[in-house]
Amino acid sequence: MNNIVFDKSKLFAIRIIRLCKLLQERKEYIISKQITRSGTSIGANISEAQFAISKKDFQAKMYIALKETHETLYWLELLFRTEYLTETEYESINNDCLELKKILSSITKTTKEKLITEKQNTNLKNEGK
Repeated sequence: MNNIVFDKSKLFAIRIIRLCKLLQERKEYIISKQITRSGTSIGANISEAQFAISKKDFQAKMYIALKETHETLYWLELLFRTEYLTETEYESINNDCLELKKILSSITKTTKEKLITEKQNTNLKNEGK
C-alpha cells in the first residue's frame, strides 16, 4: 500500500510503542497505556479506512483517526508537563502528531466536501426526472 498518511501513521505508532517502553523505564505506567492505545489507533483506523465499503465509511474512519490524534496530543502534553518527557522528546513526537493531524484534517474536510457535492448532484438529477 503506497499511502503517505498510512506510512506516517505506522512510523508514528512505532515511535509511540518505543515511547511507552521508555515511560515504563521511567516508572510511568498509567498514561503510557493510554497514549499507546490512542497513538497506535491512528494508524489502525487509517488502515481500516483503506478498505471502507463507502465514502461515508471512509470519512468516518478517517475522522476517528483524527480524533485519536487529538487525544494523543493531550497525553503528550500531560507527559511533558509532568516531566516524564524532556522538551526535546516532547517537541519531536508532538510535531509528528501535529503533522498527522493536519493531513487527517485535510482528508476529512475534502471527503466531506465531496460527499456534499455528490449528494447535491444526486438531488439535482432526481429533480430533473
